[in-house]
Amino acid sequence: MTQQDNPQNEATLDGLSLLQQVYDPATFRQQGHALIDLLADHLEAVQNQQNPTVMPYQNPEESYAYWQQELAAPLLNDPLPLFEAVIKRSVKVHHPHYLGHQVAVTAPAAALAGLVSTILNQGMALYEMGMVSVPLERLVTELLAQKIGYDSSSNGILSSGGTLANLTALLTARAMKAPSNVWSEGHQERLAIMVSEEAHYCVDRAARIMGLGSVGIIKLPTDERFKMRTDLLEQYLTQAKSKGLHVFAIVSSCCSTSTGSHDDLHAIADFAERHNIWFHADGAHGGAAVFSQKYRHLLNGIERADSVVVDFHKVLMTPALATALVFKKGSDGFNTFQQRAQYLWNSSEADWYNPGKRTFECTKYMMSLKIFVLLRLYGEAAFAAAVDRLYDLGQQFATLVAARPDFELATPPECNIVCFRMVKNGVADLDTYNLQCRQKLLAKGNFYIVQTTLRDVVYLRISIMNPLTTENDLVLLLDELTAVQHES
Repeated sequence: MTQQDNPQNEATLDGLSLLQQVYDPATFRQQGHALIDLLADHLEAVQNQQNPTVMPYQNPEESYAYWQQELAAPLLNDPLPLFEAVIKRSVKVHHPHYLGHQVAVTAPAAALAGLVSTILNQGMALYEMGMVSVPLERLVTELLAQKIGYDSSSNGILSSGGTLANLTALLTARAMKAPSNVWSEGHQERLAIMVSEEAHYCVDRAARIMGLGSVGIIKLPTDERFKMRTDLLEQYLTQAKSKGLHVFAIVSSCCSTSTGSHDDLHAIADFAERHNIWFHADGAHGGAAVFSQKYRHLLNGIERADSVVVDFHKVLMTPALATALVFKKGSDGFNTFQQRAQYLWNSSEADWYNPGKRTFECTKYMMSLKIFVLLRLYGEAAFAAAVDRLYDLGQQFATLVAARPDFELATPPECNIVCFRMVKNGVADLDTYNLQCRQKLLAKGNFYIVQTTLRDVVYLRISIMNPLTTENDLVLLLDELTAVQHES
């Protein structure tokens, strides 16, 4: 039997031919050019509002059935029809009428950086796996530390989202402030953290993952502006101690996800210093204001935090995920995960160039490039301009709401998050009424807004994420809600 007659070899050759096709540079070049044209057309169409639909809503079962059918269909010769379907059926975050969840309206250059990152696919648990991404990460986090107001002893890491970054920060807090070494010895004390009742749910989740339980999550009430009641800190700490709890960390919201309210950071810092408690600032959304001269005052005192989290993938135009966790004292970050991996590194030295010693993640996305390219093309000024523009629009929208008798604000906004609701004489259940009006708005597809519940009251909520949204777009939103209201 010759080599060519061997069926096994024949199958191998067939497989090799397929793989050569998969990796063919010429095919990639052709398909890539077509895809860039498609995406550019998409951006142009939504930015110019050539298609008014922002949310092409389908219920989950309908969407599943569509993609199930797609998977069962004959193989494609060209991926462009698939990409077209994905774009058509997705929420249009680049549309000026997208006012929904807190996701960045991606700067195209950052998206191109994402393409480079995915093709190169560099891991970065240690330096030799990420000889570009590791130093870029250091430079990006050093810049953020400088903007926060930290000195040169600070450093940080990038993480896949604020949830993971906040968990990492709290693990560091436990390592630094718990009476015993929980990492090696397990829980020897009943530990607890203090946090606002308006804090993001990921803080509660992190505490439970760490084994604190519900009793270990001490939630402080908020005032009429939904800010932490710092006047109650001493009282709540005394109560915790009486229950045998050791509070090792306090988490501030800057800002809260629901309302965009900023806690009093100086008051929290004073409290933390008095009691030797780790002060963590969750600036996943609002931390971006460190780049703004106009709105930097909202973060006064953040430089006193032991650790700070900032999402670049919210206000700062960067594709998800790209979150920075910065430590005031950089060496603290090396105490989070105290273990050795001999196949990765030979020593336990606190070297900056082996991020795996400080992070959950081993194979980590090269997220630093997405931030770095924006800095190289546009500088910090682009980040400042984005913050100023979006926060200004928040103020403008609040003014528009206050001028209409059929609407009311939950609280005056401090950033680009605004909570409001419709009011109508004779309507007994305003919660249901607002929910129904929102569903009618979404059914039309011209705007995408969300909802929240504040002290058992339903409010409509917008997060103005698109720097190209205008005041006129916000007027049109209120006009459409008014029209929906009159239909009800």
